[in-house]
Amino acid sequence: MSAPILYIVVPCYNEEEVLPVTSGMFRDKLRQLTEAGKIAEESRVLFVNDGSRDRTWEIITELSRQDEHFQGLAQSRNRGHQNAVLCGLMEAMNRCDITISIDCDGQDDMNAMDEMVDAYLGGCDIVYGVRSSRETDTFMKRATAQGFYKLLNAMGAEVVYNHADYRLMSARALREFAKFKEVNLYLRGLVPLVGFKSTCVYYERHERLAGESHYPLAKMLGLAFNGITSLSVKPIRLITGFGLIISVLSLIGILWALIAHFTGTAVAGWASTACIVCFIGGMQALFLGVIGEYIGKIYLEVKARPRYIVSDRTEGMQEEADSPAPADRV
Repeated sequence: MSAPILYIVVPCYNEEEVLPVTSGMFRDKLRQLTEAGKIAEESRVLFVNDGSRDRTWEIITELSRQDEHFQGLAQSRNRGHQNAVLCGLMEAMNRCDITISIDCDGQDDMNAMDEMVDAYLGGCDIVYGVRSSRETDTFMKRATAQGFYKLLNAMGAEVVYNHADYRLMSARALREFAKFKEVNLYLRGLVPLVGFKSTCVYYERHERLAGESHYPLAKMLGLAFNGITSLSVKPIRLITGFGLIISVLSLIGILWALIAHFTGTAVAGWASTACIVCFIGGMQALFLGVIGEYIGKIYLEVKARPRYIVSDRTEGMQEEADSPAPADRV
């Protein structure tokens, strides 16, 4: 059995400060895995520039000129982290046996790749990188992240606890994943739906090596809400159930009001009436907002717009653009 070809897919957005640091770390990891006989010499690091406004693409192209193990793609505009990861995975799918997606900031422990490749060689098609703890997070981020994963599972979405987008996928799993045509992407919720044999590798997450995080609280909350509404219809069902409860209570209230009127015991209650009206009005607005979110997603899905557009490639990617897919090696 020959060693598999590995592509490390790295999404990049305004990473000019950290890229010169982590690029060498990625190359060293490729060399270590190659020398250990776990991966083939044809393995590569594939950077995906997600419409950066700084010198990220210039750095990627320079790296590719200096070392053939570095390759790069540039999206035509910023499409977001999830689309950038998807772009890299789909472009690498026919060039390799396995991919590992990882962020550019150096926070995810690259040494976990050794265990991921071992798990693949042991028969797993998908290997999830899972944080063993959240000691480096602030209290607020830790609490919201843990609450988010619990909420997703409660809503019926199948996600791996404390897993982000650090994972290994075989070419076979990627080919099946390519059949998922969702425009609204939440990869960490979609990948488990592919199936195949999978396992988890646990690692410690480090501080960012340079630059600033591109995922502030507002973006994290947006990603969380997108994940829930993209993977589950349970919020709609909860709204239906809650609406039924309100309807029953309203019916009881109407009966009570009629009885009080005809028995002559009705008492003026402007404050209570106003509170009830405001409460029901607020709930209706909230429910319409949730329903509108689903309708908006339907609107985007039926348009079937492309999820990414590649505007430029480094020379190595140009040469391999029409290369045939390698046969599965395990």
